[in-house]
Amino acid sequence: MTTNDSLQRLAQIIESRKAANGGDPETSYVARLLHKGSDAFLKKIGEEATETVMAAKDIDHGGPTAELKGKLVGEVADLWFHSLIALAHYGLSPADVIAELERREGTSGIEEKALRKAQHRDAAEKS
Repeated sequence: MTTNDSLQRLAQIIESRKAANGGDPETSYVARLLHKGSDAFLKKIGEEATETVMAAKDIDHGGPTAELKGKLVGEVADLWFHSLIALAHYGLSPADVIAELERREGTSGIEEKALRKAQHRDAAEKS
């Protein structure tokens, strides 16, 4: 089993929780978040991102103990989970993210950022 298989399986479960697929907000956390709209799951992404940063900072200050590493892994899992909900809401999948990461493979992060800045600047000049 690969990581991609696990993400795809989770994405399928999330997809099944959409109202159009019979998801019930009374019995499903995912269905409830989707029912509440994007503000609900986007807020959760923000919360989980903050908790991920805090867990990493705990490691910085307390050392790489198994307990602190476990907390970081748990927070990243929560962040990924809520991000998968956002992807599903917007009609995207983990495969879309993996394709983007693969597209970037071998590209310097500094070069990638400079290219995006230049593209953004060009787009702004055209509008």
